[in-house]
Amino acid sequence: MTVMMPAPIDQEDEEVLVPHTDLPENNHQPMEVVAQPETANAVESQPVEDPPSSRFTWRIENFSRLNTKKLYSEQFVVGGYKWRVLIFPKGNNVDYLSMYLDVADSASLPYGWSRYAQFSLAVVNQIHNKYSVRKDTQHQFNARESDWGFTSFMPLGELYDPSRGYLVNDTLIVEAEVLVRRIVDYWTYDSKKETGYVGLKNQGATCYMNSLLQTLYHIPYFRKAVYHMPTTENDMPSGSIPLALQSLFYKLQYSDTSVATKELTKSFGWDTYDSFMQHDVQELNRVLCEKLEDKMKGTVVEGTIQKLFEGHHMNYIECINVDYKSTRKESFYDLQLDVKGCRDVYASFDKYVEVERLEGDNKYHAEQYGLQVSCYS
Repeated sequence: MTVMMPAPIDQEDEEVLVPHTDLPENNHQPMEVVAQPETANAVESQPVEDPPSSRFTWRIENFSRLNTKKLYSEQFVVGGYKWRVLIFPKGNNVDYLSMYLDVADSASLPYGWSRYAQFSLAVVNQIHNKYSVRKDTQHQFNARESDWGFTSFMPLGELYDPSRGYLVNDTLIVEAEVLVRRIVDYWTYDSKKETGYVGLKNQGATCYMNSLLQTLYHIPYFRKAVYHMPTTENDMPSGSIPLALQSLFYKLQYSDTSVATKELTKSFGWDTYDSFMQHDVQELNRVLCEKLEDKMKGTVVEGTIQKLFEGHHMNYIECINVDYKSTRKESFYDLQLDVKGCRDVYASFDKYVEVERLEGDNKYHAEQYGLQVSCYS
């Protein structure tokens, strides 16, 4: 058994969203929509406000007997716009219910149309409402992306299990809550004025690095430690990682416009070619932290990286046929979690620490007892 023990820190402090585009499966074309007369709909309109919002409820009867790849709800209106919900009852070529919000009249709208909405989609648990599955997102809809949502909304096994409460009397209840907002003109949008923050410029394929840098910048203890790293007057940002990172953080804090990262990548020894190549963000984080940890040695911020990011886990092994136990404490800066088939990050952690049986080619050598047929770790 592996036990997680995070280190204490003294500091302040997808789900993948995609248009529904039918996912290919053996290059077969998706089936066409077949109208289902047995579905029922209801709209519960809320008072018109700015921004306007509405909740739409869709009751789908005889759900398990639907013989169609995809199904649209009736239209409902929010903010003067027509919407509908699109579902794939057997999944969009995945073993999950797939569900999207769709602009109902996209084919007849004028060239260049666009609208922006925040919305949530839900499958109601009819036994215990607190177990309803609800997911939220936002999107700027246009002719190329007239629908948006979740290909892997919830596992089909859970959905079709009558004991779970999602299908009662073979009826599924879907809810959509839509909030229409004004479209942002990004050419005139003032991020600093609107949010108090600015972003980082993408050099070509550096979005992974920008995400890491923004995350590190928003850790107050880490940011202060970077500011306290000693540099000299002779240092140049393009040749000094500490100075380049200090300069970058300072600009993120005080600049009114987006900040370039070229000085920092030059301090890594990267050329233009490297900036147009995708790198592994985990590896970049390790390399960056190692270099910073080395530069912090002998300074007032020595040990910051370890204090912030080091955790510990305990490897535990117990033999079945003999009285033998072994424990070993190990440290880590990051963990590789399996996300496939896991509903959320908590399920990924559960999978990481689950008991493993050691047998076959994976037998364990238990000191004076020799090679053991079965152990647990």
